[in-house]
Amino acid sequence: MRALSRTASCWLAAALLACAAMTARAAALDPIELASGVYMVAGTGGEPDGANLGRVGNTGFIVGRKGVLVIDTGTSYRHGRALLDAIRSVTDKPVRLAIVTHTRQEFLFGAAAFREQGIPVAMHQAAAGLMASRCETCLKTLRATLGEDEMRGTTMFEPDIRFTTPPGLDAATLIGRSIQVLYFGHSSGPGDVAVFDPVTGTLFAGGLLDAQRIPDVFDSDLPAWGEALHTLQALPLEVIVPGHGPAGTKRLVTQTERYLDQLTTRVRALLTAGAPLSEVPDATALPEFAAWDQYATVHRRNAALVYLRYEREQLLK
Repeated sequence: MRALSRTASCWLAAALLACAAMTARAAALDPIELASGVYMVAGTGGEPDGANLGRVGNTGFIVGRKGVLVIDTGTSYRHGRALLDAIRSVTDKPVRLAIVTHTRQEFLFGAAAFREQGIPVAMHQAAAGLMASRCETCLKTLRATLGEDEMRGTTMFEPDIRFTTPPGLDAATLIGRSIQVLYFGHSSGPGDVAVFDPVTGTLFAGGLLDAQRIPDVFDSDLPAWGEALHTLQALPLEVIVPGHGPAGTKRLVTQTERYLDQLTTRVRALLTAGAPLSEVPDATALPEFAAWDQYATVHRRNAALVYLRYEREQLLK
């Protein structure tokens, strides 16, 4: 019996080691070089859960002569640490700055790992204000969803740099590479920005664009968002890293424009026809986008939100 117990113990120990190795591999991040010195770290898509560790959104970084600029910091302290490890697997140049492009939980809370190492985190003033007003709740939800262990060390934070106009960030001096931070006012959300590398034509779109995923209109100013997308169409874009989903070309801008146009057109028609709010989510079916991530949830919510906005506009006339 003792021999059997020792054998069983060996098998158990081996299994635990194998599980630990699998977890470490799952937690590791693999940077994808999209253009010279420009890297994307892909998220899983979907909603945060224990299987994807909440790492559903894309992050990335740009390597210059003097250092590295990081775009978005991930979901948790542990995710931020993994992102820093991924950067060090590519370059030994120091990380000089991290920019958070917009206020969604999967892009924010890795900031603790950066700030721990003295790396400043920058956000637009409006995005920072939105985070302060509601993201304690986001953090509680993530802790409940992912567990205390995965979220250990993850905290709310104050950005080290708040800016109102992108020229306030001098990336050329920091990393030795000219980078443009694009701000279009309150568009996809208050304080949402994009990061453009003019050398390679690569755009990190943040909240302005998703790929094969329903864009969330909750925080948006829809007319201003449409104008921002029109402006993006005029840029010399070669590669776009969306907030969620695979990298692509300007077609991502066109697809987002089409979704928003079809959504608003359909909802306005329902309002004009006198459809009640209770019928709007089902009546706003858009087959062209039915296969996109979050269609069954975010799209239905989008339809109801837009209906309420247009109804309010009518009442105020």
